[in-house]
Amino acid sequence: MKKYINTFVLALSALACVILTACGPSKPTLNVYMWSDYIDLDLVQEFERQNNCKVVIDIFDSNEFMYSKLKAGGTGYDVILPTTYMAKVMFDQNMLEKLDHSKLPNCQFINKVYLNSIALDKTMQYSVPYMLGFTCVAYNKEKLGTIPETWDVFSNEKYAGKMTMLNDHRETIGSALFFTGKSMNTTDDVALEKAKNQLLKWKKNLAKFDNELYKVGIQSGEFLIVQGYSGDLFQVLAESPHLSYMCPKEGISMSCDDWVIPATAQNKDLAYKFINFLCDPKIAAKNMEFTCYCSPIPEARKFVSEENKNHPGMFIADELYKRAELIRDLGKDNVKFNKIWDAIKSN
Repeated sequence: MKKYINTFVLALSALACVILTACGPSKPTLNVYMWSDYIDLDLVQEFERQNNCKVVIDIFDSNEFMYSKLKAGGTGYDVILPTTYMAKVMFDQNMLEKLDHSKLPNCQFINKVYLNSIALDKTMQYSVPYMLGFTCVAYNKEKLGTIPETWDVFSNEKYAGKMTMLNDHRETIGSALFFTGKSMNTTDDVALEKAKNQLLKWKKNLAKFDNELYKVGIQSGEFLIVQGYSGDLFQVLAESPHLSYMCPKEGISMSCDDWVIPATAQNKDLAYKFINFLCDPKIAAKNMEFTCYCSPIPEARKFVSEENKNHPGMFIADELYKRAELIRDLGKDNVKFNKIWDAIKSN
């Protein structure tokens, strides 16, 4: 009887432990707001295991949408991935945490050349660079041979209906500004009018302005020439030997997306751990091979596969920095680009 009672008591105790565990505190959750298909989910799972947490990723498709959502009162995010220019806007409006570098030891690996040259937040006061990319042109070399390295390829009427440009007013107007010899961030009215007229000429030959389907279209042969983002295009090129790419000689847009911690974050310590994790050179190497974008962590090169050590998307040539510009926020002059874009889209 005693044995039975002891066994019964032990069974009840074990059941109680199970119930208490089930009703105990849940794992901490890190809420991330970022672009789609822009992180290796195996690494996310690795971070979850290391930190006994859950990562929830929410997606935005434009900086402006993300910004508007947050300004309208959207909260609940612990770490966000805006493009550099938008990160600065958010910081200037007191929307972001000033970073504690003692919690980010892996920031020592961030490329000093990038920080000292074109970065907007050179001391990483409020942002940590994640991935660098540039806008370029992919084309079907099997059908076209080698094409000239100029934005004016979109003037070629032979390819009318077989070309696309990005559905992004800063990128696309910027390409016309480059072609006409100006900075993509100029606010000069005469220069902008000239760029608008140039872009209207190109538009006559375009199938459409597009941010997503151009990748499938260039691969399938539906399109012959497309303007696109380097990471997207290099993923396609890796599977498509009939395609090639070029960077127009007049100039290209370069962009960097930065990790930031919103001032309203509820789990800042976990946010710091997440950013620091992604700045580990071994982790950055794996992530770079997944995205085909360039991690601003030179040390990561030691850990990529041999076939990718000279990948043009993962390791940007110094020469490209010389003809590249970052998109900058233009304040009240942003409206000039919006008006031009409205005129181009409605024409």
